[in-house]
Amino acid sequence: APPLADLNPTAPADLQRIVRRCLAKDPDERYQSIKEVAIELKELRRELGAAIDTTVPPPPRENLKAQSLGATISTPPASLSTRASSAEYMVSGVKQHKFAAIIAALVLVGGAAALVLYWRGRSNVVAIKSIAVMPFVNEGGNSDIEYLSDGMTETLISNLSRLPNLSVKPRSSVFRYKGKDVNAGTVGRELSVQAILNGRVIQHGDQLTLSLELVDVLKDIVIWSEQYTRKKTDLVTLQSEIARDVSTKLKTKLSGADEQRVTKTYTENPEAYQLYLQGRYFWNKRSSENLKKATELLRLATEKDPNFALAYAGLADCYVVSYYYVGERTRELIPFAKTYAAKAIELDPTLAEPHTTIAFATWLLDWDKAAAEKEFLRAIELNPNYPTAHHWYSRFLRGVGRNDEAWREVKRAEELDPLSLVIINNIAEQYIDRGDLNSAARECQRMIDLDPNFWAAHQTLGIALVKQSRYDEALAEAQKSVQFANRSNASLALLGHIYARLGRRSDAEAVIKELEKRYTEKLADARDLAIVYADFDKEKAFAWLGKAFDDHSVFLVFLKLEPLMEPLHSDARWSDLERRVGVSQ
Repeated sequence: APPLADLNPTAPADLQRIVRRCLAKDPDERYQSIKEVAIELKELRRELGAAIDTTVPPPPRENLKAQSLGATISTPPASLSTRASSAEYMVSGVKQHKFAAIIAALVLVGGAAALVLYWRGRSNVVAIKSIAVMPFVNEGGNSDIEYLSDGMTETLISNLSRLPNLSVKPRSSVFRYKGKDVNAGTVGRELSVQAILNGRVIQHGDQLTLSLELVDVLKDIVIWSEQYTRKKTDLVTLQSEIARDVSTKLKTKLSGADEQRVTKTYTENPEAYQLYLQGRYFWNKRSSENLKKATELLRLATEKDPNFALAYAGLADCYVVSYYYVGERTRELIPFAKTYAAKAIELDPTLAEPHTTIAFATWLLDWDKAAAEKEFLRAIELNPNYPTAHHWYSRFLRGVGRNDEAWREVKRAEELDPLSLVIINNIAEQYIDRGDLNSAARECQRMIDLDPNFWAAHQTLGIALVKQSRYDEALAEAQKSVQFANRSNASLALLGHIYARLGRRSDAEAVIKELEKRYTEKLADARDLAIVYADFDKEKAFAWLGKAFDDHSVFLVFLKLEPLMEPLHSDARWSDLERRVGVSQ
């Protein structure tokens, strides 16, 4: 822009200086606020007023009236008429014209300064592309409503995750910080996000008060804060209101479709919604008893509202993970996963979660690779940022021998959910597949650093140590796995296998008897016993694999993921089993 002197050679030098500073190319050389500009202009105006000759007496009021009707006087803009100082009435003729021109120039430069500062501020506003919604604090400490603070956190994560240009860290990453005093900068670095959202929930009778605070982790400043007080029965609409407010404060441009996605409610029934939150609360605890509680609560939610798609999706998730956590023969439970996932999709085809669940259930139950992969790809298409879809798809790809693709998918899952223990465990398993046992051990140690009691970390580390023939160390890890997994079938199978490798036959036989008893009670899988026998009695190992095939065991789709069964691979019966299950290439 040309200097003011080029436009008006009579402009005062100080006015030119103010303009030049407003228009400086370097932001640090400009005024840092409009208040600074206002102070400078006010001081300049005072100095100019004092410099004008005041010896001429002010004109009579009737003359002022006449002048206002004439064409010979140039009056200031109306917006300034009420702010004119007495100096304006102490000038006449040319001096008054000159003073009015200067005042007009001041107005113009003030507007220019405001405009420059506005755009300067706009240029520094960067839309936030990544956020971590931290676990809301249950301020009152009442354990009976812990599900509420956790559930509201998870719902907001889910709602914001539907925005296409926003990376939202999933539950498994942020809940590692629950109950810990960690500053925003640390969370930002560890999760690679630009902002975090903190929340506090307190209940007084039937009223909830939620306090939110959005923090820019790079600048360590609070961008926005708000407090909401609503009745508990208004929880559904409150969640939508919060999602809309937060997305707006992130400077995310919402299309009409985006706003509809982020504020979408799946039930108008407050009782159904609270049952859903409770069900998800117990589902996330991932134990046999908690899964049973979750299943019952989510079933009640569907009874309160038969059109509640999220509740059906939750029920499907309960049943699809039952093969890993619940003792019952999973062949009898997995069909429910397919049924409830299909119902959720019928009610809302845009949900990625039930497509992921139905894909995994189809693979486990029907051994139908084509149908399963179609659903995995549909889930990823609907929500490319859903880490579980990439994680389970990776396991599927490993199961059918497409290891390079499996690696890409699990690394994408890790990128989306860097602190997920089950995803890190999948990475460790894939390092074992590749024969990189040192890297596998490193990933296991990473899991143990995050959670020393995570049984699968010790389980996978035990397998890596077996592959290195370090059986005493492997035994120590297997014993930890049995302890932390509460003697799960998989942990017992590893323990029995290591006892057999060490020649501790009586210990191995004791594990076999325990698993055989569970099998007759439909609380264990034939595959578990095949693992124990794999190294020291191939005939019995294949006999148990035959029973697993007859039972249509869901574990047979993981044949290629069973490193402890490698002693059986050279037998023709192994290749035949892979062919019959459909996992051979």
